[in-house]
Amino acid sequence: QVQLVESGGGLVQAGGSLRLSCAASGSIFKINSMGWYRQAPGKQRDLVAVITSGDSRNYANFVKGRFTISRDNAKNAVYLQMDSLVPEDTAVYSCNADVYSTTGFRAEYWGQGTQVTVSS
Repeated sequence: QVQLVESGGGLVQAGGSLRLSCAASGSIFKINSMGWYRQAPGKQRDLVAVITSGDSRNYANFVKGRFTISRDNAKNAVYLQMDSLVPEDTAVYSCNADVYSTTGFRAEYWGQGTQVTVSS
């Protein structure tokens, strides 16, 4: 069993910054890609950013130049530094991990989500 726990969400004014963290724990042998997704009320869930085990990164066009994804493999953690936030960034942000467990089982896991609210 693998658990993902996010932290760092909250309320911020437009132009401000937040840093989200997500730590994975449990029966982990190896984590492949880790990523952040977001879902605003009434909208579909969108990919925000993803980072591979080889440190390759991809971003959604709507966050390029404003958000930075990083990971700490020793801590099984992924981070999302969000700068120059705008009200349209308001959403529930969830982390995702593609994990090989110690039993050889590969699966995708999700955190519970953390609310980010950007006021104008």
